[in-house]
Amino acid sequence: MVRIVEKDIQVAFPRGHHLHALTCQVPNLLERTDFAFRIREPERQWRQVRTILELVAEGRGNLKKLHFLLLPELVLPAEQIFAALELIERRFRPNTITIIGLEHISLARFRDLLCRYRADNREILAAVDRDLDAGEVEQVPVNSCLIACKEQDGRLRVFFEAKSHPFGGEEHFDARHDLYRGKVFPLFRCHPTCFNFMALICLDYVYRDLYQSNISVIIERANKLFFETRQRLDLLAVIECNPKPEHQAFRDVVNGFYGEYLEYTPGVRDAITLFCNSAAGTRCEGVPSGEDGFGHSSVIIHESHKLEQVQLSEFATDDFDGLPVCRLRFGSAPRLYFFNLPVFHELDPRTTRVPLKIHSIFRPTRDGGWTRMSSEELVGRVAGSGNLL
Repeated sequence: MVRIVEKDIQVAFPRGHHLHALTCQVPNLLERTDFAFRIREPERQWRQVRTILELVAEGRGNLKKLHFLLLPELVLPAEQIFAALELIERRFRPNTITIIGLEHISLARFRDLLCRYRADNREILAAVDRDLDAGEVEQVPVNSCLIACKEQDGRLRVFFEAKSHPFGGEEHFDARHDLYRGKVFPLFRCHPTCFNFMALICLDYVYRDLYQSNISVIIERANKLFFETRQRLDLLAVIECNPKPEHQAFRDVVNGFYGEYLEYTPGVRDAITLFCNSAAGTRCEGVPSGEDGFGHSSVIIHESHKLEQVQLSEFATDDFDGLPVCRLRFGSAPRLYFFNLPVFHELDPRTTRVPLKIHSIFRPTRDGGWTRMSSEELVGRVAGSGNLL
């Protein structure tokens, strides 16, 4: 199974105040090739990603307060990795974390990226070197993401993570259909403000073998963190390009993650889980989509947070069909959702303030940019009036 390694980063989040996240639900067009999946129109895709990065860099409105930027799996063209990192390093504000999925690349090229940022990726580089030494796997495709952390002093640190789930190769006789299986997950510990987070790539969240699962490894590590330091896993970010983001396997894992069944899990009970999916309009050649197609990013927190029951045109809240959680579920259209991450782990009995608030939603414009939606556009409330989940 995977191994979790701790990474200390100097990111100074505000003390005693909530953090802010921008979840970018954008469409993607992927085509199957002899190598793996490629982005069909890489230049167009890069323009879309760059407009988001520039929007964050500009800091329009309260985007200056942004701490976490999430973009979906397989969204950044491989040829634009360094251009994106250069823009982040040059123009992003300090104390900003960017998580973004990369187009499939070969294991040899993935190793080159690890070598370029060797200081922050020693453990995963060692694992890749062992695999390369064991066989001819240089051209095996890698589904990966990067986590770019701009620290308090402006220094950019870049971490990479390879997807551990074997993708479609599990269901095919030909080994050439396999993807590389990542073996190392970083656990980021922010200093001087104590905040701990991890990032996963889609099915890493649900992957298991006969004896253990990725999520059980994460829970055990978070519990160890709690019992040794009284800190917790505060945020679990899951980036997706998933046509069925709410199938039974995901619901089962959410149930086990937040529910108290076989043991008490103080390390993750108050964690916030962000699912950043691709938008409707995404096409992945040869991969059938569900009834609603791609889309539906969401925020999931423990039921003790008490979210108001609402249903609007752009988002709704529910308990994920009876789970011990509160879920904020977004629509399927291309959108950028800017919201705060709750800082108080349970509802303060002295107030009825909702712990999670949506500050703004951006929709695409005809010229390829993004504009903030007005309150008149956010209509369609049909349920709830002060009721709490």
